[in-house]
Amino acid sequence: MSDAASDAALEALAADAYVYGSPIVRDLTTVGAFVARGMGGGLPPTPFNHFAHAREPATPRTEFPSVNSDTLYSFAQLDLSGGPILLHVPDSRGSYYVLQFVDAWTNNFAYLGRRSTGTAEQTWLITPPHWHGTPSEDVQVIVSPTVVATIVGRYACGGPADLPRVLDLQRHLALTPLEPGGVYAGIPAPDPAVPGELGFLERLRQWMAAFPPAEPDLAYQQRFAPLGLLDAGPSPFSAADPAFAQALVRGLAAGRQRVEAVTRPTEDRPAGEWAVSLHLYDYNLDHFGPGTVASREWRAADRRAAYLIRAAAAHTGLWGNHAYEATYATTHDDAAGKPLTGAHSYTLRLDDPPPVDAFWSLTVYELPDRRLTENPIGRYSIGDRTQGLAYGEDGSLTLVLQHERPAEPAETANWLPTPAGEFRPILRMYQPRAAVLDGSYRLPPLEPR
Repeated sequence: MSDAASDAALEALAADAYVYGSPIVRDLTTVGAFVARGMGGGLPPTPFNHFAHAREPATPRTEFPSVNSDTLYSFAQLDLSGGPILLHVPDSRGSYYVLQFVDAWTNNFAYLGRRSTGTAEQTWLITPPHWHGTPSEDVQVIVSPTVVATIVGRYACGGPADLPRVLDLQRHLALTPLEPGGVYAGIPAPDPAVPGELGFLERLRQWMAAFPPAEPDLAYQQRFAPLGLLDAGPSPFSAADPAFAQALVRGLAAGRQRVEAVTRPTEDRPAGEWAVSLHLYDYNLDHFGPGTVASREWRAADRRAAYLIRAAAAHTGLWGNHAYEATYATTHDDAAGKPLTGAHSYTLRLDDPPPVDAFWSLTVYELPDRRLTENPIGRYSIGDRTQGLAYGEDGSLTLVLQHERPAEPAETANWLPTPAGEFRPILRMYQPRAAVLDGSYRLPPLEPR
């Protein structure tokens, strides 16, 4: 093989490695940052196997893209290398909550909560993979596919008056080692001698070895041996041949472009159409714990295609739910096909409210960071739990999205403030009904005024 052909093969392989490995790199980088620095918005640095609780709904100070502001978050980063962990979940007395379990490869492998396991008090034992102990009869078991995992808790909060109830639930959410005194490995640190341009591959090399995936994925990983990703011991990237390194860098850039390309809206879609992410998180094909749905409808048909879906999900919505737990809809432009911006005013007329068994809400995010933006009334989402909404005589609801406060009182009641520049709306539907999941419920486009 000529040098040019060899470089091209390396580039193609590195691009595939980026698609395959970017979810675990993005996930564990976020986990490490959470443990070391916290997440802003009142979520401080928190050690493994402890919960960090948001004490107020998300605000612009929350350092997480596309964060929702209609639930209070409770996060826990799990390190099961020291043994299983007991999880106590208090009785939420019928109110909505979900505890979502995500492994290092971003697979949603369990859900506890109102939809899946009910709202009564519960005790669970979370075990590492291949644990051979015997749990007591009064606990149920969740097996984590990787020894490091994340719990993302979301508790519905109906506003300031409801805050004490939710804070009390958070206080009674507890993690306890099954056997105290365990030794915990944490997340392996990358070799500091590796240059930054190859840092992605170094993290992927170490973390693939420390947190192996399911057996079919292990077989797929063998093809990355020419890149050095299967090398044990000293890093092959710390003193890599310049030509080899440049081929890897070009390949990583191509892989990144491939992921970004699938996250952009298709050009031939109708103007203002909402994209509903019904199957963005269906890439988990191997790990189905409590609360998950293992039917064919909720599993990607092709494993290789699932790698690209998984990378896109990690890129646009890390730690997002399956659609059967919460469905997200987003749009990029208005009914005229023009990008959404705070320079204009828009209405969203809902003749029929989104069909849900829990609740729905609409949030807007400033681009490009997909963060919440300060506004004069401190309203970051609007939905069926918003107090004082003005409905039409026919029962319809017309929401107003614009940067400046409306002049009419009825419009102010239904006003969702937008950033001054470009923005992206997300409409969330918690415990969506069949009409959402089969696609028969369609959101109308945002109408410019």
